[in-house]
Amino acid sequence: MKVVAFNCSARKDGNTALMLERALREIRAAGIETELVQLAGKRVQGCTACLKCRETMDRQCHGRSDFGNECIARIDAADGVIIGSPVYFADVTAEAKALIDRTGYVGRANDGMLRRKVGAAVIVHRRAGAVHAFDTINHLFFISEMIVPGASYWNMGVAGEKGAVADDDEAMRTMASLGGNMAWLLGKLHA
Repeated sequence: MKVVAFNCSARKDGNTALMLERALREIRAAGIETELVQLAGKRVQGCTACLKCRETMDRQCHGRSDFGNECIARIDAADGVIIGSPVYFADVTAEAKALIDRTGYVGRANDGMLRRKVGAAVIVHRRAGAVHAFDTINHLFFISEMIVPGASYWNMGVAGEKGAVADDDEAMRTMASLGGNMAWLLGKLHA
């Protein structure tokens, strides 16, 4: 089994990465392979709605030739997916939205490619917009027939400066809970 997590922040190894790593630590402890993909410095553009993915049905996006296709391939190969984003103007980053849209189109065009994978959203915010961003990611999971595990609280952390989320004890406990629940669920699904 494998879980792939995407840090959709423009900051590599920042607060979003810290949150994702905390969840991944619990998943690794359960013997599940993990990978953290950082989108900082990578080009991931939005969907062009060319619908070529529906024509070719080859599990790839044909409207763009960028790192987004590598992300889609990693999602296709994984059993679990975590998408993490900081809040930018009350929603996910442009890179997160591009990943969501393109993965969603390709997944639906390819006979439910994402169906019954386990998915979780992780959000870092400074003041507001966290619930909206959380919903944005979960919309992909629910329309794709994915299974979303719960945690001890919402998968959100509060931070401003790089590294500050590590001081949000509740967020770190929530990430540990999320990782543990995700690992348990994957174990049940693949028993």
